[in-house]
Amino acid sequence: MSSGSESVFARYFYPVAFAGVGVATVVITNIVSRRPAISGIQKHIISLGTGAVLGEMFYNRQKRITAERDAVIRHYIQLHPEDFPELEPKKYKEIFEPWLPIR
Repeated sequence: MSSGSESVFARYFYPVAFAGVGVATVVITNIVSRRPAISGIQKHIISLGTGAVLGEMFYNRQKRITAERDAVIRHYIQLHPEDFPELEPKKYKEIFEPWLPIR
């Protein structure tokens, strides 16, 4: 499901973020309970894995939703080509505003 033009940051953001939130939750729970922050390492490992799986599921859901939305838009454009005429490429002088230096 991964595309070649996608950055590493965009691909792994949700799994890493969800895993980090899971571990942070366990650490905060330990601190509030007046235990050492790293005690119960099994909880940290389980929350890390659970967070990564949930983040991957969220990432896949987002990809599926955006792919479906893009397919609907592409289909609409194919059915109504008169609403989307081909545009001629603009020249740079049409894009940029004149530059007036202020001194």
